[in-house]
Amino acid sequence: MSKVDDLLALIRMERLEENLFRGESKHIGSPSVFGGQVLAQALSAAAQTVDPARLPHSLHGYFILAGDISSPIIYQVERSRDGGSFSTRRVTAIQHGKSIFHAAVSFQRIEEGYTHQNLMPDVPKPEELEGVFQEYVSYFDKLPEFFRKAFLLERPIDFRPTVAINPFAPDDSYPPERYVWIRANGKLSSDELLDHQLVLAYASDFNLLATAMLPHKLAIAQSGLQLASLDHAMWFHRPFRADEWLLYALDSPSASGARGFCRGSLFDMDGQLVASVAQEGLMRDRKRGESREARGESREQRAESREARGERRD
Repeated sequence: MSKVDDLLALIRMERLEENLFRGESKHIGSPSVFGGQVLAQALSAAAQTVDPARLPHSLHGYFILAGDISSPIIYQVERSRDGGSFSTRRVTAIQHGKSIFHAAVSFQRIEEGYTHQNLMPDVPKPEELEGVFQEYVSYFDKLPEFFRKAFLLERPIDFRPTVAINPFAPDDSYPPERYVWIRANGKLSSDELLDHQLVLAYASDFNLLATAMLPHKLAIAQSGLQLASLDHAMWFHRPFRADEWLLYALDSPSASGARGFCRGSLFDMDGQLVASVAQEGLMRDRKRGESREARGESREQRAESREARGERRD
């Protein structure tokens, strides 16, 4: 079984009841459950309650709490509506009696219609580029032990960025845009479009928030930096295979209020736009909060300031 089939087995979950499913987690180097895994599992749970002739075309999710990687996640599906062409589902991921993720998913029967799309960016082809983990080899000895262990893990997705940037200690600021070729690390044994959508949903959570960090010379391993996905939206436009190269064209139009907003367009090798993604993530400098404490501001004063700016407390 290939690494990507192992991933697919992780995403396909155990059915406990008609609308209740249980999923396990796999460690990818982060201290909590990877958001892309929760996203894909929620999509999988919703799909198991829908007519197979209807495929997901949009997903909107909110990450509420960090997931415990050592415990199963329960997914509860609400069958909101089954219409003539569309089906809508709401999914709640539960762990230790608390909701950690909410999602709304819409499914549609396949039909023809008007079509147009943006053009695919002109970038180097994946065979001309090194894999992202080959690029990290030169940084390996400088990484904290936690990241070195994560680096050595087998991964189901292959990434090939068009521009190599040290993600642990950027040497400069960059425009908030990036292009990364992605592909499942192995051939999927399934030809079902839904399975390829599940794998892409998993992979879509990589590289987004990192794009918003580029102009600020921020690093994943930087001390005092708090990063977290807050929400995630995804739209599936056209059929594709997740085990063939897809160009992930990413940009971040805005960062403000300790949040970075990011977008992504996914193109296949023929230039077809197959999916779109949007996400907002937390980008918090903890040192700023510490400096405000040093200036004598109380916790209540800081909370009032956050509320006045409309920031979410985490």
